[in-house]
Amino acid sequence: MASQPPAARGRFITFEGGEGSGKSTQARLLAERLKHAGIDTVLTREPGGSPFAEQVREFILGQKHAAHAALAEALLFYAARADHLEATIRPALTAGKWLIADRFSDSTRAYQGAAGGAHAAAIETIDRVVVAGTVPDLTLILDLPPEEGLRRAADRRPAGAASDPFESRDVAFHKRLRAGFQAIAAAEPQRCAVIEASGPAAPIAAQIWRTIEVRLLAQRGL
Repeated sequence: MASQPPAARGRFITFEGGEGSGKSTQARLLAERLKHAGIDTVLTREPGGSPFAEQVREFILGQKHAAHAALAEALLFYAARADHLEATIRPALTAGKWLIADRFSDSTRAYQGAAGGAHAAAIETIDRVVVAGTVPDLTLILDLPPEEGLRRAADRRPAGAASDPFESRDVAFHKRLRAGFQAIAAAEPQRCAVIEASGPAAPIAAQIWRTIEVRLLAQRGL
């Protein structure tokens, strides 16, 4: 009996952007639309996406941290990312599924690198070891002024809840963050698409879907 051919590798889509950019909402909307189109889709997030990575997430986003260097922070993200890749991302792609991640390596490059000051060469060295060849097929960078994003983040926060350690950083940090994401998009235009994210969710989702149609679905003849 002839063996069945292996399943084609799935597609890997990441959402990136600053605080309040709407990544989580748009990642969820895209996952729902892909599923409606008959594509087996997995929605995940960083930090997190596997049991160990979720435990690291709780620590990273906790409120009681001693002062620490940006590189130390980056290493925590890569510890979570290594397990996320092993437990969730690579198995899904190998099975032919489409995987959507709310943040991935570009967040480390932008937050801990461009905005936080960790040396870019150090981050890229770690990335080559951890991520290896599991690079996104498409990265959607949701872009908006940091003041607007921070205002959105504050509006969605439950009454009395403290901001997370990243939302609470000063506007100068968030301006460097935005510039970092823009630089990533400019350096890798074939992988990245910048989505203007200041408006309502529906037209932004429509723009994202047009990008998916052109860059990924056309390759499948859909």
